[in-house]
Amino acid sequence: MSRAAENGHEGVVKILLERSDVDPDAVDRYEGTPLWWASMNGHEEVVRILLGHSNVNPQRDYPEGETPLARAALNGHEGVVKILLERNDVDLDAADIFGGTPLWWAAAKGHEGVVRVLLGQGKVNPQRRDEYGQTPLSAAARKGHLGVAKILLERNDVIPIQLINIA
Repeated sequence: MSRAAENGHEGVVKILLERSDVDPDAVDRYEGTPLWWASMNGHEEVVRILLGHSNVNPQRDYPEGETPLARAALNGHEGVVKILLERNDVDLDAADIFGGTPLWWAAAKGHEGVVRVLLGQGKVNPQRRDEYGQTPLSAAARKGHLGVAKILLERNDVIPIQLINIA
């Protein structure tokens, strides 16, 4: 099922979900779930189909702690991020083993739309640091993502002085 989800094959995913012997939340040999793979690759309809199944955990993460939301944010899949945020059981501020949150990853990769969506939820900490002490703002600044830096600096809860802590 993971390969079908990874490649956006909606029909195959639907057929597999009809079977009682298929676990829609199973971890494959690469330790990803079908939802994780679909989220990573931006397959919105497959994400919707999987989230419609009661046995799919939207917080189930990859071995390094990347949730489907974090992976969608990292890759700039705004539509998938919005779909995941429709749920009450998705932690918007969950950090991976490196301290990166969905907002941190979106900022570090320069995904302005995803940054706006996540900040609009009011449930993320824009000052949360990764393991090296970088905030989303310092990660965006380090990579030269001007648009993301501007979005973050428009907020009252982002302290730019912390830019001096860039490793």
